[in-house]
Amino acid sequence: MRKKSLWFFMMIITSLVLLAGCYGGGNVQDTEKDGDSSTDGKTEKSVLHLAVAGEIPTLKTNGAMDGLSQTMIQNVFEGLFRIDADDKVTEGLVDTYDVSEDGLTYTFHLKENALWSNGDPTKATDFIYAWKKALHPDSISPHAYLMESVKGAANIQNPDHEMYGKVDELGVKAPDDFTLEVELENDVPYFTELLTNPVFYPQNEKFAEEQQDKYALEPENLVFNGPFTLDSWDHDQKWTLKKNSDYWDVENVNVDEINFKVAKDTSTEVNLYETDTIDVANLSSEFVDVYKDHEEYTTSLKSEVYFLRMNQKNEFLSNTNIRKAIDMGWDKEQAAESILKNGSKAAYWLVFPGFVQSPGGEEFRDRFGELNKGTPEEAKELWNKGLEELGVKEINLDLLSYDDGQRKSVAEYMKNQLEKNLPGLNITINQQPNKQKLALEDDLNYDLSYSGWRNDIADPVEFLSVFLSDGAYNWQEFKNDQFDKNVKKAMVDFTDIDKRFAELQEAEEILIGEEAAISPMYQAGSARLIKPHVKGFTAHANSTYSYQWVTIGN
Repeated sequence: MRKKSLWFFMMIITSLVLLAGCYGGGNVQDTEKDGDSSTDGKTEKSVLHLAVAGEIPTLKTNGAMDGLSQTMIQNVFEGLFRIDADDKVTEGLVDTYDVSEDGLTYTFHLKENALWSNGDPTKATDFIYAWKKALHPDSISPHAYLMESVKGAANIQNPDHEMYGKVDELGVKAPDDFTLEVELENDVPYFTELLTNPVFYPQNEKFAEEQQDKYALEPENLVFNGPFTLDSWDHDQKWTLKKNSDYWDVENVNVDEINFKVAKDTSTEVNLYETDTIDVANLSSEFVDVYKDHEEYTTSLKSEVYFLRMNQKNEFLSNTNIRKAIDMGWDKEQAAESILKNGSKAAYWLVFPGFVQSPGGEEFRDRFGELNKGTPEEAKELWNKGLEELGVKEINLDLLSYDDGQRKSVAEYMKNQLEKNLPGLNITINQQPNKQKLALEDDLNYDLSYSGWRNDIADPVEFLSVFLSDGAYNWQEFKNDQFDKNVKKAMVDFTDIDKRFAELQEAEEILIGEEAAISPMYQAGSARLIKPHVKGFTAHANSTYSYQWVTIGN
């Protein structure tokens, strides 16, 4: 056996340092919020007050997680590894681990003092239970594809394979309560980084089985092994996290309580901030100009790319020229610079500049550059060609969009641009709360959809695998055999790294340049206000947050 040290990225690809980090400030303000001090007046609780745009979609580690769900899950649960305040992989429940010489067997030795909030130890069997649940056809996770490096996982998910649904064939076992042994199909250099995703987190088997269908629906239907517990949950209104006294590293959890309020528009959030009701406010474009010179203002660029899905079940969007015209027919720079105004950058790609390099130092973008970039005149020419091929003069499409003000403005701008530049196109915007929007996308019940993706691992396959024809997130009926071949090979074959790199570049060119299966929109930036008394506020580049390092000044 050889010892394997923690490292954040693939030994075979050089990554940039992820773009968002920690933010903090200076002195505390005098304002005291509800719950900031104890009832006896002798001690003060450290309380962080935040606003979010909507309800938590799920707290199931095998559920359909968006950024808010993942943020909540990674604060109340913990897996083998986690992402630290500097976006580096660090130990979670792992004490030590070994890797076989061929890289195919990992043996994880768990911390024996890592407890669930009901006092139960977190056991190796809790991981096995959760992983099998995430792969079982009755409870399969949309993120189960991330598990395909584990022996048997890909076949268990494949309805056409004889192993379909046979979760007991998964290459995991527990020699004892605190040892987890995992066999891989291939040597995957970034396996520990994969394990930071919540789909690999444990579930308390005994408790989850007792809860059955009620599991994770309310605070009383959950037990926790992370830095915080969910203390209360008033759905669609507010919820509270409290420091988990049973957490193995509780002494390094600096904040006692986090109160969340649902604020569905930015003006409400800013008002809550100005009245000292919350400590952090995320700003939409109309507030950037107001606060850009404020001492509490900060921006960051995220590893999150937004794009327009085009549902090819729609007879018009099944036409390649129509899709290319829509991709090319609007001004992406104007949307990023004049509407978002928060550091976002126009996108003509899915894998953003600076994300990864080949072993020889080639940037991923160097080969194909900006994909399907053109002028309104070129877009109109493609549009007219598509109309002629379809035998129509007019196309009516619905645009599914988020219900927050900033992204609504982008959707309206895109609608106006496309209707102006592509005569005969009529777009109706359908705004939905995120949970309902995800459900409509999953059911392919839309024409166009304003969507996005953030990375879990620093590898191009993370973005590209979203569009595999048999993937859980292929929500636009896209299918290209060569694309599938290149991406699936890259997920398991690391023998020729230069060739792998080139084939992933080709896959992106097929997805966007040739097929225009999606229309890239922008790489997201963020602008926010943070109170000076809040220190250590950790905004990860993948649009999630960790709160255990927050301190509230005195």
